[in-house]
Amino acid sequence: MPQRHSVRIPGSTSNLGPGFDMLGLCLDLFLQVDLVLSEGPLEHRFDAMLGEARALPKNQENLVVRAFRAALEAFGVPSQHGITWSMQSEIPVARGLGSSGAALAAGLRLACAVAGRDPHAERDRLLRLGIQLEGHPDNVVASLLLGCTCALLLPERVHVLQPVLHPSLGYAVAWGQTPMPTRLARRLLPASIAFDQALDQPRRSLGLLEGLRLGDPDLLRYGEQDYLHVAARLPHLPGGRQALEAARDAGAYLATISGSGSSLIAIGPKHLDGDMAEAMGQVLQRHDGPAHWRAAHPVLPPTPHGSQG
Repeated sequence: MPQRHSVRIPGSTSNLGPGFDMLGLCLDLFLQVDLVLSEGPLEHRFDAMLGEARALPKNQENLVVRAFRAALEAFGVPSQHGITWSMQSEIPVARGLGSSGAALAAGLRLACAVAGRDPHAERDRLLRLGIQLEGHPDNVVASLLLGCTCALLLPERVHVLQPVLHPSLGYAVAWGQTPMPTRLARRLLPASIAFDQALDQPRRSLGLLEGLRLGDPDLLRYGEQDYLHVAARLPHLPGGRQALEAARDAGAYLATISGSGSSLIAIGPKHLDGDMAEAMGQVLQRHDGPAHWRAAHPVLPPTPHGSQG
């Protein structure tokens, strides 16, 4: 009988303003990956590729496959089967909503299943592999561990902080037709920033985390300010600045670029999440349509009491 394994992995937003390359937050846009192991030639075959997965490579450059192979190699488990992959995704590609991080997390999780390894016991190895493959620790760590994550890369291990999110907060995302490939997004970054900005950035990051914990509007507005990437990338997102202003007018405490873009994210009162999403989406529809928008919900890690602790 062929072996079958499946995973369902959430995408994520990252940065949230000043949390550059360290802060990730899982949202309920999902990547579903199914694999079937069968006897026969050692090759990777691709079956159904649905939704946003249609934009993913159908070869060994697919990040799910790359992570899967890297993890099996790290486990010392040779791949001796033909593999058929099926993928379905809600996560848009090159839009700053963690499609790469989710793909890597899916491959790592599936390798654990095929190798018969406990993902909890292999947690640090999976984190290190994911960070190495993606090149930064925000999206892939969030997709592996869920919730809000901040990864600290210690010499011998990865230590992950998982800040609490206040239940009163709502989240909204929107994106237009213009993608923001990672290579372009990195080229846009400034070579240096002013000394006073470098001093202020950590304060803003702490304000952001505390605002998320308390649901405090003033702290979230304070924590929105970033000096490393937002100002450099925003002019390359058609309608982006106007859409962020529309989100604030609709009640958002914080509105900024999601990851490296081109998606935008807004955080505000939970009962206004749909209003914030539509406000951003309608502006992007005019400037960069057809656009997509939706309220989004954090995907939290399970706790003994069934809620985030």
